Amino acid sequence: MRGRVWAIAVGVGVAGAVLIGVIAASTAGNTVPETKAGLGQGTVTGYDVSSVHYTLSPSDPSKVQSVNFTLDSAPVAGSTVSVKLSAAATTWYACTFSGTTVTCPTTSPVATVDQVADLVVVAAQ
Repeated sequence: MRGRVWAIAVGVGVAGAVLIGVIAASTAGNTVPETKAGLGQGTVTGYDVSSVHYTLSPSDPSKVQSVNFTLDSAPVAGSTVSVKLSAAATTWYACTFSGTTVTCPTTSPVATVDQVADLVVVAAQ
């Protein structure tokens, strides 16, 4: 009888070891992709704006058709450049750029010369 108990105990032990091996094998198959994490910093600088030119409507010179200017360096593709014609103004005009040359149509809504108090430029990548 003692041999039989011992054989049962060994059998249970072997079955338990096999079960643990199966469980371990099934959890060892996970795939985790490479990821990155980090912290860094970089300097944020502004642009120098020059050669500002207001294009007036030939039929009504009290209306501003566009504002054109030059930046000291070309914004990267996908950058946003916008202007408003006064610090107190609420209307922002979207601009386009090619290299360092920026053009900002001011026709929607139509800007008038008397609204021009100062030129506020926002340029960001």
